[in-house]
Amino acid sequence: MKTLQFREAIVEAMSEEMRNDESIYLMGEEVAEYNGAYKASKGMLDEFGAKRIIDTPISELGFSGIGVGSTMTGCRPIIEFMTFNFALVGIDQIINNAAKIRQMSGGQFPCPIVFRGPTGSAGQLGATHSQAFESWYANCPGLKVVVPSNPADAKGLLKSAIRDDDPVIFMESEQMYGDKGDVPEGEFTIPIGKADIKREGTDVTIVSFGKIIKEAYKAAEELEREDISCEIIDLRTVYPLDYEAVLKSVKKTNRLVILEEAWPFGNVATEITYHIQAHAFDYLDAPIQKINTADTPAPYSPVLLKEWLPNHQDVIKAVKKVLYK
Repeated sequence: MKTLQFREAIVEAMSEEMRNDESIYLMGEEVAEYNGAYKASKGMLDEFGAKRIIDTPISELGFSGIGVGSTMTGCRPIIEFMTFNFALVGIDQIINNAAKIRQMSGGQFPCPIVFRGPTGSAGQLGATHSQAFESWYANCPGLKVVVPSNPADAKGLLKSAIRDDDPVIFMESEQMYGDKGDVPEGEFTIPIGKADIKREGTDVTIVSFGKIIKEAYKAAEELEREDISCEIIDLRTVYPLDYEAVLKSVKKTNRLVILEEAWPFGNVATEITYHIQAHAFDYLDAPIQKINTADTPAPYSPVLLKEWLPNHQDVIKAVKKVLYK
């Protein structure tokens, strides 16, 4: 193992894959000369040159379209958005082209492309820069959606995403780029679509993903002091979703809490809730609890933002609710 920052794990994953496959290139705003807006492509211009590490104008629709079109000529692009809030400008290319090329061409054109960048809130950035769109993209057939929560998962999953012959939405966080963690040395990948049990437990299952899962860890540590044992599942991949991992855990603990940084209507937690009640209703000893942001745009005020975003105290309350404590 070696210790890497999240951003360093991203750089390693992309660089290792680019060394092995000359059809891979990285394109986006400030990815080259500036080493990435969050230094998640540091040193790559020096190694791979301007033909493979490409700075773009502020035109997400344009460079997303170039990336999608280039897959039809044999390229495997990585398209970086400075934030997925800006991906809305290029969403037509993602939804109407990348997700549908394989089917609409009768299988003649796969679309091996990765769209990556930060998702969710990152502090006081205002309503238009603090949105989580995981459930939006997961709702579109043809797209895979990956949201890692630590450096090791980020590297292993990004390598798998780059090798995938279908489009992958790879979502990170500005607030995780400096996080440090142990990453296996040498070649390793993590399969897309497999959740991971980050903490074994017996009393309640907590499901989460991305940076907000840190609040579940804090809650589990506090609850352990009260002799409440929490099992924490990191989905890692939002779509395809590892229903079986959640189902197996719920059959053991008989209680489920879902923590997600998203608006409360029609999100990933809603889908999991439906699936578990449909396939494990008789195992549940309490109604499922889901924790989301407030049903408003993200506020700028730090006081309001603190109330808007879920935290570990919300998790503790939900856990105690399903345990009738």
